[in-house]
Amino acid sequence: MNDFRIPIGEWGEAFVEFITEFFSPVFDVIRAVFGGFYEGVDWVLVTPPFWVIIVLITALGFWARGWLFAVGTAVGLFVIVGVDQWETAMDTLALVLVSALIAIALSIPLGILGARSRTASNIMKPILDFMQTLPAFVYLIPALILFRIGIVPGIVATIIFSMAPGVRLTELGIRGVDKEVVEAGYAFGASPRRILRQIQLPLAAPTIMAGVNQVIMLSLSMVVIAGMVGAGGLGGVIVQALSRIDFGLGLEAGLAVVILAILLDRLTASLGVRRKRRARPSQTSADSVSTDPGSTDSESVDTMPSVGAPAFQGSTHRG
Repeated sequence: MNDFRIPIGEWGEAFVEFITEFFSPVFDVIRAVFGGFYEGVDWVLVTPPFWVIIVLITALGFWARGWLFAVGTAVGLFVIVGVDQWETAMDTLALVLVSALIAIALSIPLGILGARSRTASNIMKPILDFMQTLPAFVYLIPALILFRIGIVPGIVATIIFSMAPGVRLTELGIRGVDKEVVEAGYAFGASPRRILRQIQLPLAAPTIMAGVNQVIMLSLSMVVIAGMVGAGGLGGVIVQALSRIDFGLGLEAGLAVVILAILLDRLTASLGVRRKRRARPSQTSADSVSTDPGSTDSESVDTMPSVGAPAFQGSTHRG
């Protein structure tokens, strides 16, 4: 037997003990904020009668994808009601929404940073690889130590687990914007901040929305794992069915998870398609202006930023 052993586990335990001892107030604040955020969203979803929420989600489905998807949405939600999993499904939806919103709020700025700084991108890539490949169950151990049992460890583990695709696809989308369009913005005197806000983000929106879709799907995939640390919802029901070897209960909870996954996936995917359709005519109009030999400098300034942002005003410089 080899006596040589790298004490990585001991180093990890020492690190967790250190941050627990010296940063305990910080984690208490995070626990209070995340817990309050979740309770607020959960109250909004659980308090009204189930048919009110079904009507609202069905209307959203009709607006996003048409009447056929709206009918399927209503049928799926009534199935959840029929198997008596409505309240737990709304608890799960609240957990997914809170985790996904926080993950998106963190991942998009990090993706922008990675797109604008090669050094930051090189630093983040191995960290994102580590986050995506580390087994999800491992996240629960430090989360339980730092935040104690309940909904908050599940939220924290879900955020860490789901952030990576949001960062990667945001960076990819911004780097994929046509360089000629960006250079045209600089030629008209736009600042880097305006280039980002008025050109790069609108054109990269479909790719960014694909990242948002992946963040939401990964958040939902953590439902069962979050249930193991006391997060409740459908994950708690599945864990309960597993402990009892109750196939019927597990099937009902699993069906509710599938219905929520389909709804969230189709809704977020449709938002990305809408952004892509809006961007295409804008790019066409910008190209037609830039290739029109009869257009003047002032016309180019007024119409060039039609990629989804207001024109650059006061940025022309006539010789």
